[in-house]
Amino acid sequence: MAASLRLGRQGILFGLRLSSFNKCLRATHPWQEHVRHFFQSPWFLGVSALKVQMPALSPTMEEGNIVKWLKKEGEAVAAGDALCEIETDKAVVTLESNDDGVLAKIMIEEGSRNVPLGTLIALMVEEGQDWKQVEIPPPDAAAPSAAPPASQAAAALVVTTAAAPSPPPPLPPTISGPLRLSPAARHILDTHGIDHKLATPTGPRGLITKEDALNLLKMSPAAKTTITTAEAAPPPPSPVPASAAPPPPPGSRPNIPPLSVPGKPGVPGTFTEIPATNVRRVIAQRLTQSKTTIPHAYASVDCDMAAVMHLRKDLAKEQIKVSVNDFVIKAAAVTLKEMPEVNVTWSGDGPRALDSIHISIAVATDKGLITPIIKDAANKGVQEISANAKALAQKARDGKLLPEEYQGGSFSISNLGMFGISGFSAVINPPQACILAVGTSRSELRLCEEDQTLRTLQLMTVTLSSDGRLVDDELASRFLDKFRANLEKPQRMALA
Repeated sequence: MAASLRLGRQGILFGLRLSSFNKCLRATHPWQEHVRHFFQSPWFLGVSALKVQMPALSPTMEEGNIVKWLKKEGEAVAAGDALCEIETDKAVVTLESNDDGVLAKIMIEEGSRNVPLGTLIALMVEEGQDWKQVEIPPPDAAAPSAAPPASQAAAALVVTTAAAPSPPPPLPPTISGPLRLSPAARHILDTHGIDHKLATPTGPRGLITKEDALNLLKMSPAAKTTITTAEAAPPPPSPVPASAAPPPPPGSRPNIPPLSVPGKPGVPGTFTEIPATNVRRVIAQRLTQSKTTIPHAYASVDCDMAAVMHLRKDLAKEQIKVSVNDFVIKAAAVTLKEMPEVNVTWSGDGPRALDSIHISIAVATDKGLITPIIKDAANKGVQEISANAKALAQKARDGKLLPEEYQGGSFSISNLGMFGISGFSAVINPPQACILAVGTSRSELRLCEEDQTLRTLQLMTVTLSSDGRLVDDELASRFLDKFRANLEKPQRMALA
């Protein structure tokens, strides 16, 4: 009994000592607070950043160019402020900020070209945070693997050539009988001087396609490199006079001439590569798409411009200056309102009727052709159309068009009359169904059927390019006939 009481007393005393020791361990010291504050501070962890990525500023945009940064690092930014100017495939657009904060880090410098969509171009921090301590995310690991540096590629090439030469891959079996080649495959093989019989046909009925020629072209340099590496070991043979190269086979095309060397006079037949801008690349893609996927049909008509010229002179006396193209825009819009079956576009599923009449006008700029839109042109007067056309044309030349100012047109007009062009055929701007090409006005002597007298008429030729899937020849003819009636009698446009 006494022993148990003694053990219980000792246990109680030990528990009291242990609790006091734990209190000492848990006591807060000033240096511990400083250490905790250091490891939890933004200086150590970094300030969380708001990411600014390359946006899609047009439906066809795949990459953009950073033209100019309008804010500097450390500068305060409010929502709606302009951050930078980005050159899209259509125009130079100002990128506005969606948040308030401070521009902490510019990731892509101005002047950078071909920046893909979604690329991180800048970092922002919230107001009150130290922008100098912004946390910079690590670079994407996929980028180096997708595009290895030239030095690594060169090193890999050296290691490959220095290794023991592996047996060359078996050449494709030769083809017996007459060869069948596509025009593109024949051009590739003849240009690079490759025997047609070495290609393995994969097309229908033994046709050598363009892909077969490209695959053979990829194999040829590898074979030549292997042979050159294997023959580098023996001593060089005695020089032998070079024999003349065999003449090219009949009907073949000459090899592509070499590039010209900067600083040296160009050799006849040389050329210089000119980098294409985003606008030029998109124009090339759109033109190719239009001419290869849209069945173009053309119809032309001569319009008597006497009434329009007389009305322009009367308006000029009242200090109202309008152009012939303004009357053409109004006449086209009114005609589309009278014939809604022409105001359509082609989608993947078929025709699509449009409720609004937005006229796209072609404007030539230093960077290429762009088509700003005069919206709801049928309900506007000629003077308002003239003011809108001048403002949009100036913004297009300055590269300041907004995306909504050049997207969504239903009908296009291209006018080359100011250059003295009498008539031409324009390429349809997909997904639209028609484009009207306008030439210059000319004086022409014609016989009047009413009194059989000769009269001088002021004629202007317009050519309608129409999509045969949407506007057939009969509908296009009726459209041009009504368009001519509206243009030759401008008072009809006011009544329509």
